[in-house]
Amino acid sequence: MKVVIIAGGKWTRLWLIDIPKPMVQIAGKPILQRQIELAKRYWLDDIIILSGHLWQVIVDYFGDWSDFWVKIQHIIEKSPLGTAWAVKQIEHLLTERFFVFYGDTIMDINLQKMIDFDTQHIQSLWTLFVHPNTHPYDSDLAESDTQWVIKAFHPKPHPEWKYYHNLVNAALYILDPKIFSYIQPDVSSDFWKHIFPKIINDWNILRAYKTHEYIKDMWTLERLQQVENDIISWKVARLNMAHTQKAIFIDRDWVLNKEVDNLSHIDDLELLPHVAEWLKIINASEYLSLVVTNQPMIAKWFLKVSDLDMIHKKLETLVGLEWAYIHDIYYCPHHPDAWFPWEIPEFKISCDCRKPKTGMIDASVEKYTIDVGRSFIIGDSTTDIQTGANAWLKTVLVRTGYAWDDGKYSIIPDFTFNDFREATNFIVNEYDTLVSQAEDIISNIPKDHDRYIILLGWLSRSWKTTFTKILTSLLDKHSTSYQEIHLDNRLLSKEQRDLTMDVRARYQYDKIVDDMQELFAWKPISVNVYNVRDRTVIENHSTLQLHSHGIVILDWVLALDIEPLRDRADLKIYCDIDENIRKQRFHDFYAYKWLSEYDIQELYDKRQEDEFSVVKNSQKYADIVIC
Repeated sequence: MKVVIIAGGKWTRLWLIDIPKPMVQIAGKPILQRQIELAKRYWLDDIIILSGHLWQVIVDYFGDWSDFWVKIQHIIEKSPLGTAWAVKQIEHLLTERFFVFYGDTIMDINLQKMIDFDTQHIQSLWTLFVHPNTHPYDSDLAESDTQWVIKAFHPKPHPEWKYYHNLVNAALYILDPKIFSYIQPDVSSDFWKHIFPKIINDWNILRAYKTHEYIKDMWTLERLQQVENDIISWKVARLNMAHTQKAIFIDRDWVLNKEVDNLSHIDDLELLPHVAEWLKIINASEYLSLVVTNQPMIAKWFLKVSDLDMIHKKLETLVGLEWAYIHDIYYCPHHPDAWFPWEIPEFKISCDCRKPKTGMIDASVEKYTIDVGRSFIIGDSTTDIQTGANAWLKTVLVRTGYAWDDGKYSIIPDFTFNDFREATNFIVNEYDTLVSQAEDIISNIPKDHDRYIILLGWLSRSWKTTFTKILTSLLDKHSTSYQEIHLDNRLLSKEQRDLTMDVRARYQYDKIVDDMQELFAWKPISVNVYNVRDRTVIENHSTLQLHSHGIVILDWVLALDIEPLRDRADLKIYCDIDENIRKQRFHDFYAYKWLSEYDIQELYDKRQEDEFSVVKNSQKYADIVIC
């Protein structure tokens, strides 16, 4: 397959006077050279460069590049008459389907996957590379159906009252030579503005190839600097689908938007506060943002597929207006129970895609080459958590919406946070650091121990339970025997406390000291269950006895405060979290428990008075301080 590179552009915004735009150096190489090297990587070695402005610079730099096993032909455009007419000039050289690159874009695309997609749809005249971006409102957009047949084009600017899917034209095409019949000779024309709309009007097929891979055009100095940083950090290369990707799967209702019973009208869709802000954090990372949502209202005929499509267009448009995007949205239209008189029979089935089954996730894993072992799911219900467990994802529960109270499945999430903001921040900004610290700890545990005791003790709302989960998941990965002991369950119920109690009294300090003596004497002790939502306790729920060997992880706010425990421990760990972050997490946690702002502040002040100094003082006993 030949590659045609349109390289005649000027860069007037940078006032370049001695080089054409495609020859601008980024991270030590001209843009045009990076495109040629990309083509060569996929055995596309027959390249035609269409030059115009300052064409001699391009010819002198590249020659025919025969030394690099690439054949380059240079065609000089006599006068600028648009991208379509530029390619029309070499119609006689293009007898089979061919690529068109625009010479001002930095990209690292798995071109073979795009060729495979095009080959599967050989009846189309054109395959257009589309992707979501952070500014769809001022980008040229394509609109496609579920088979990726393009139905319309929406050139910028877009009317404020219309909603669109974020499918941005990335100026990368595979074209059939039949397209030349639509290009008039010696008439200025561009593919996007003039040629592609004609093809659609004639009922010919154009298809959109959607992917998340890296492609950006060069318009400003700020964009150039951003792209250069992405190249240097290897972000550009890592997003190529030749490599496996990381993803965050996101439930829709009560994670991104407010849930409305049987949401079926576009006006009822309302984003939760600051959702776009935290989607932007994902967009700036190397995680894909993929929505997975059950939509049984379609099977029940409460909602048409076209209506759901409009709702999702609104969702994408609203976050796009705030410089954010969702990579893809998957939905299940089915429902297994047949009992509505007006239901749609073909959707009333037991399918493979309705959560907690994994069909939606499986489809995205195949499309985007996702590594589930490095990926997460965020949801507000046990259904979402069970889905993640079934798909081998790390599971994150948020306390918005159902907050796990749906009770459909008996399953514990890997991590729990107050909302999408906190969950996203943890995954993108905290998780890898905590994993690295946990790996260092595990790597330094002696291999010949009979029993190795680790104490984890620091202030509440400071990642203690989260870090414990990361530590135990790594021990599982290494097939290392361990036992968790969560002494925070010894906390008294709300009804059993009074205002005179300090932190030691609330946690039954003396009772725990006695229990630990019994435990380390190989005797069983009773275990309580503490409900964080209503602050009640089920006493003597079960029993616990120490294993004869392996690692013991003892997790408690006051773990480092008890001298007998410190004396028995092989490793003592404290986490020194920024107090402003901890205070925000404290506030959000107790707001979830329906406390008023006044009560939350009063409780925080009380804890600072009777808990902060005691726990903070125990930091001096730690062997390791993480943060």
